[in-house]
Amino acid sequence: MSAPAPSAHGMQRRLEAKLGPDALLGIESGGQFEGYASLFDLPDLGKDVVAPGAFASSLARRGPRGIRLLWQHDPSEPIGQWLLLREDRRGLFVRGQLSLAVARARETLALMRDGAIDGLSIGFRTVRARTDPRTGYRRLSEIDLWEISIVTFPLLPQARVSAVKTGGPARIMSAA
Repeated sequence: MSAPAPSAHGMQRRLEAKLGPDALLGIESGGQFEGYASLFDLPDLGKDVVAPGAFASSLARRGPRGIRLLWQHDPSEPIGQWLLLREDRRGLFVRGQLSLAVARARETLALMRDGAIDGLSIGFRTVRARTDPRTGYRRLSEIDLWEISIVTFPLLPQARVSAVKTGGPARIMSAA
């Protein structure tokens, strides 16, 4: 991406933003971000494994507007809204919009832009699950999703914000 920018001498220079191969298009205005809030078939640090399709019923019933976007799972700290929540082959893909009229959302955006915070974490009620007695892992086959939070330390370390758009060049953070 490049856009003309005025220089100190009135001439135009080109600003460039290099986007990684995982960059996803369609983020249009400041405060939008996207990533994966959950990944299928990967154990989290609490020994839970989310199965493909686990979110389907909840997403159909609630839709993106029925799932809260919170700061650190704190119900007194809503910081925006979800624009898109969908299951794909990899997991639960999310696109959110921070409410920049809210101080905590502006702080969150600044931290995300700086790469200081990029974790995503789900808040849910288990509907159907089975624990493997051999491994101790609990396989979640149906989840009632209530909220998704931006967090410092996600229980599933791979659940990360992958792109942030702030009105300037997009910053891409690793979804390692």
